[in-house]
Amino acid sequence: MKLSQFKFRLPEELIAQRPAPERDQSRMMVVNRRTGEIEHKIFKDIIDYFDDGDLFVYNDTMVFPARLYGNKEKTGARIEVFLLRELSAENKLWDVLVEPARKIRIGNKLYFGDDESMVAEVIDNTTSRGRTLRFLYDGPHEEFKKELYKLGTTPLPYYINREPDEEDAERYQTIFARKEGAVIVPGAALHFSRELLKRLEIKGVNQGFITIHSGLGNYRDIDVEDLTKHRMDSEEMEADEELVKLVNATKDGGHRVCAVGTSVLRAVASSVSMGDHMKTYSGWTNKFIFPPYDFSVTDALVSNFHLPYSTMLMMVAAFGGYDLVMDAYKKAVKEGYKFGVYGDAMLIVS
Repeated sequence: MKLSQFKFRLPEELIAQRPAPERDQSRMMVVNRRTGEIEHKIFKDIIDYFDDGDLFVYNDTMVFPARLYGNKEKTGARIEVFLLRELSAENKLWDVLVEPARKIRIGNKLYFGDDESMVAEVIDNTTSRGRTLRFLYDGPHEEFKKELYKLGTTPLPYYINREPDEEDAERYQTIFARKEGAVIVPGAALHFSRELLKRLEIKGVNQGFITIHSGLGNYRDIDVEDLTKHRMDSEEMEADEELVKLVNATKDGGHRVCAVGTSVLRAVASSVSMGDHMKTYSGWTNKFIFPPYDFSVTDALVSNFHLPYSTMLMMVAAFGGYDLVMDAYKKAVKEGYKFGVYGDAMLIVS
């Protein structure tokens, strides 16, 4: 498929700038990929589409406050630093992006905080924008991380045109978050409230957890028309034995597995084994999914409405079928659905 096939008109006012007042009160479009039927619901109605023995798989990654601002030594120039991942706890090395990149060279020092007590030194240039920083801090690692995160703010995506606030600290995080490592929240899972989870539990719908630490590669522009030539950034993931047993027992029992979010869809597809089953996996995945693609484990998908040309839209189209999904997106625009991480939801069932 071609990149240009994922273009559609998205009015700027349809990109959600804030979350819904309640997690499970967003709108939800339900798309049946077998019949082509489209329904318009509220997210908490999702319980009506699943039965005793079905399984929801959630991403339990935790977003950390990755965006911080420092000042360059001597010039005092303001530099934005985006923490991507910790490379070495012992040496306090971090892989980061910096803006403006042209002002930063190896050997430069950056000072953070009102009292400039946190200092970092640039020790490597990895890309045109990327750098490796060594933070100069003498205390214990846990104390260092605590102080570093105090300086950071919620890493809202580029299309949210405002500064993060206290509400974002809570709402740009799922209720399942427990394993730190993501800079992008699993947006589809933001719709699940504790009350909705309890109702699903009472109905007999099971829950399982996979970990995939979503990175900025999800927002990186694709610069090739031929999608087979695009390379995804690698993301760390883990599908443990507990989840694998749960998924495989669900499949063997003739029940459905629902992936909550494209990150889960991708992680499950990276852990597929023979016979429509999963296998344990711990490591990295750079799997890029676009139509056509045969999903052997996942039977249903919860996703938000994604922006044009995005890899997340491509994954949704691969699962639901290109023509049906793109038609549903046109209807979503016409009906005023909200797009983006704080936007409304789409449920694809068979």
